[in-house]
Amino acid sequence: MKDTITYEDFLKLDIRVGKVIAAENVPDSKKLIKLTVYFGEELGERTVLTGMQQWVSSDELVEKQFLFLVNLEPRKMAGLESQGMLMAADQDDSPILIPVPNEVRPGTLIR
Repeated sequence: MKDTITYEDFLKLDIRVGKVIAAENVPDSKKLIKLTVYFGEELGERTVLTGMQQWVSSDELVEKQFLFLVNLEPRKMAGLESQGMLMAADQDDSPILIPVPNEVRPGTLIR
């Protein structure tokens, strides 16, 4: 279990529904997939890199909705900048993606 945080710390997290509109394996990487994710009118499209190549094909992600942390500091990986983080459950050291139903609008805030 991780350290307890305050409610104010929790409120700093900006977790939103995002719809993957494109996904491709990053050249020369055995881990990274480059996602183009739509977060609605307020945030628009962002690039998010995820290290899930060994568990899921890029084609399986397109047109699906997932939860993303969108206010994470941008990070350079393999010469590209990731502007968020795809959220997943961690079971036995393997990520389990949790799809969001299409009835939920991209950009919807998770509270």
